[in-house]
Amino acid sequence: MSRSAKKGPWVDPKLVKKIAGKKPADAASIKTWSRASEISPEMVGFAFAVHNGKDFIEVRVSEDMVGHRLGEFSPTRKFVKHGGKMQRDIEKGGPAAAPAAQTAGGNGKK
Repeated sequence: MSRSAKKGPWVDPKLVKKIAGKKPADAASIKTWSRASEISPEMVGFAFAVHNGKDFIEVRVSEDMVGHRLGEFSPTRKFVKHGGKMQRDIEKGGPAAAPAAQTAGGNGKK
């Protein structure tokens, strides 16, 4: 469930303190663990290093990101291809690729 509109967006007070008085061009990336913090218009142009549980992912804030949360731009899971061994053989052009290529054209009748 989203936050109540009358409360307004939640921005981590420590982040607000870190960007206060700085210019986006001057600042290096600002490290943060606050993935739940919403991006406010004052943050546009700044670079944040958002923690994903293991590493810090560099996120450069643009105008389109205002209203979203920092955690949305720092994925916590790494996608690994589907298919396993059979998929690797197909990509390499190994023995499993030949039957797949023959059946891909249809039923073989003209």
